[in-house]
Amino acid sequence: MADIMIIDDDAAIRRILKRVLEAAGHSIREAGDGKTALRHFAGNPADLVISDIYMPDMGGIEFLTRVREAFPDAKIIAMSGGGPLAKDRVLGAASVLGAVDVMEKPFTVEEVERTVERALAGSEGSAPD
Repeated sequence: MADIMIIDDDAAIRRILKRVLEAAGHSIREAGDGKTALRHFAGNPADLVISDIYMPDMGGIEFLTRVREAFPDAKIIAMSGGGPLAKDRVLGAASVLGAVDVMEKPFTVEEVERTVERALAGSEGSAPD
C-alpha cells in the first residue's frame, strides 16, 4: 500500500492513526513536529503526509508551505482540533496552501480511512467554508 508520515505533537493521536492505517496495510512513519518531519521527508518523501496544524518548533502550515516549495506534488492532509483560530479557518488556509484534504479532530476511523483513500486516489476533498 502507501508509505504515510504522521506528524502530530500528541503521541496518542499518532498511535491511533498508526494503528488504523497499519490495519489498512499502510507503512507508517511518525514525527512529533514539522521540523523533524521536514528533515525526514526531504531525505525520503512519503506517499502521503497527515499533519496537525498546531505543533511546537514548526507547525503544520509552515511544514506544508516548505514541502510544497520543494515537492509540489506531495500529498498532504491537514488536521486540527482547534487552537487559537477557528478550525474551519485554519483548515481552509491549509487547503488554499495545497493540502489535498483536511480532517477535523476528533475524527472517526471511517473518516480517516475515507480521507486517506481519497487523497491516495488523487481526488481532493473539499475545504471547510
